[in-house]
Amino acid sequence: MPELPEIQAHAERLTEAYGGRELSGFRAITFTALKTYTPPPDAAVGQPLIAVGRRGKYLLVGFGATTFVIHLMQGGRLKPDEKQSAKPRGGLARWMFADGSALLLTEAGTERRAGIWVRDPALDGGLDHQEPLLGLGPEADKVDTATMGAICAAHSMRLHGMLRDQRALAGVGRRLANEICHRAKLSPFANAAKLDTEQIRRLTDATQSCIAESLTFERGRDEMSSSKERPGSVHHRTGEACPVCGDVVREVEYTRYTVNYCATCQTAGKILADNTTSKFLK
Repeated sequence: MPELPEIQAHAERLTEAYGGRELSGFRAITFTALKTYTPPPDAAVGQPLIAVGRRGKYLLVGFGATTFVIHLMQGGRLKPDEKQSAKPRGGLARWMFADGSALLLTEAGTERRAGIWVRDPALDGGLDHQEPLLGLGPEADKVDTATMGAICAAHSMRLHGMLRDQRALAGVGRRLANEICHRAKLSPFANAAKLDTEQIRRLTDATQSCIAESLTFERGRDEMSSSKERPGSVHHRTGEACPVCGDVVREVEYTRYTVNYCATCQTAGKILADNTTSKFLK
């Protein structure tokens, strides 16, 4: 699933390419794509695209007072729609502009979990007070050591899970969580609430540096990267050598994702046996 760096860089590219273009129409190609009924999408028609922003893992496509909140999920993409065919492959929704151009939201696979919410920032205290943005934690790239310490203290849970909890910290997913834990030299199974001051500092520094490096990588591209293209030291590198110490990169496999780690760098050599019997490591 695209995380903060991929979404941020994509929002910047879309703003540069489509900013100022007037919306002439919106079409929900599939019944399930649009998650809201008020305000209606047509409220944005006739308005210029002010900017494409981001909150956590969501794209914010703003036309005047109307904002389309888009969650790409794992296989979703918002991209130029040159053909504008009636039944585009994987097509979920289309934004059409007065100059004849268009943007198409697509989603690979069959689950169709990507979604669109139409929101007015003037209602209910702003976008962050409206679904699906309600309750999101602070942006991961903006968190300082003091804030990170408060977040960890409030979440007595495994560190890897806390980093991915969007209510605790917005924008981090599976890949970044793996990379952050590795760079901070912390076990992904460490209890976040029990981290000491030095560990919190390393966690904060690792979060900022991992996000910054990934964002630089994404900004150097013409389109959003695929998961396998994104840089990293341990994520999806099971069996490979850790670039820091040379030990083998290991994994703890879950139904929908895998936790990767280096035992030498992160767990004092202890191997996390599996997701049910391994104990928290300090």
